Amino acid sequence: MHLDLNLLTALDALLEEGSVAGAADRLHLSAPAMSRTLGRIRRATGDQILVRTGRTMTPTPHALAVQSEVHDLVQRARAALAPERELDLATLDRVFTLRGHDAVTVAIGPRLLDAVQHQAPDVSVRLLAEPSGDTNDLRHGQVDLEIGSTEPELPEIRTELLGHDELVVAMRPENPLLRGRMTVARFAGADHVIVSRRGRLSDPVDVTLDGLESPRRVVASAPTSTAALYFVRHSDLVVAVPQHMCHDTIESLGLRTKSIPLDIPPVPLYLAWHQRYDNDKAHAWMRGVVREAFAGLYRRP
Repeated sequence: MHLDLNLLTALDALLEEGSVAGAADRLHLSAPAMSRTLGRIRRATGDQILVRTGRTMTPTPHALAVQSEVHDLVQRARAALAPERELDLATLDRVFTLRGHDAVTVAIGPRLLDAVQHQAPDVSVRLLAEPSGDTNDLRHGQVDLEIGSTEPELPEIRTELLGHDELVVAMRPENPLLRGRMTVARFAGADHVIVSRRGRLSDPVDVTLDGLESPRRVVASAPTSTAALYFVRHSDLVVAVPQHMCHDTIESLGLRTKSIPLDIPPVPLYLAWHQRYDNDKAHAWMRGVVREAFAGLYRRP
């Protein structure tokens, strides 16, 4: 039996892109050539691999079953054929694109950029805001690393739990709510601003308060944590924010915090990347820089 190993590379691209056009673009082939390759894969496997459902294409159960194995085989083949090189940070010339919540960017940005400047002076970093909706930017290579509170569902996306963060109530020192014990009634009775990049006027805190029959008054939403904290600095509004992520901004603005009198689980923080970078030494270094920047937040007095 003659085995064309090029079909593995094509199959890997087809399953990741979920379309003939996307796979063709990745492999620098024409769409007709990619369609012919898909036909050869179907004949070799005895399976349709991708079937059309409306305007999109859906992988078959067999395709889903072999996707991870196919990708690993392609990655191992590339590693075997590529020359082994040591990572030289002093000469590394690369741009890394990181995306995350604004509070995360503010919290780890100074430590991350300081490490990059000292370890790899020719590396540049693009820090992007969270999008308003879900994207496939990790899959398409437009984002190298993403930091968020939810785990991506795509099977080819790797995740690492960086830690958890507790929500606290931030307010200005003159706010009457700062005096005395924080109760559910006092918390719910305050005027609130919430953080929502989509402009929503409710969040999981409201779900908990509604369950206790203690709804709150949300005066406004702000697109970023920093904006919300500035609003709080100049009024008697309060805002619930992650304690570690917003620590420096809270300190800079001279705000005060109190624990939220609700049973709200800590917010998890995940680092996510596409599996194509698993064996990329430069990418692994950047993951380590992000990891260390987060660890510094928790070591802070």
